[in-house]
Amino acid sequence: MDKVELQERTKQFALRVIKLVEALPKTMTGEVLGKQVLRSATSVAANYRSACRGRSKAEFIAKVGIALEECDESQLWLELIVDSGLLPQARVAELLKEADELTAIFVATLRTAKGLR
Repeated sequence: MDKVELQERTKQFALRVIKLVEALPKTMTGEVLGKQVLRSATSVAANYRSACRGRSKAEFIAKVGIALEECDESQLWLELIVDSGLLPQARVAELLKEADELTAIFVATLRTAKGLR
């Protein structure tokens, strides 16, 4: 997967989370968890895009590291949405899978960029 494909994949992840947030109940818990997952999921896409425009290898590594952290955080908020009963597992399962796959991609990207095996 090249950088343009991964940029599009992270953007689509953010867009899918936006749709999920719109489906959350308008309760205090739904609002809080929705804002949290919306912030972190859109940050994944923004930070990876920024990494691709990095001026140095160190900047690239730092931005991909932030994207990784935000992706992992998104996964937590998605799990809490399911575990708290706000949405059924079936509604969130594909996003959880995508967050897990993106996390693995970012870990591999960082290992490669740092010259680790």
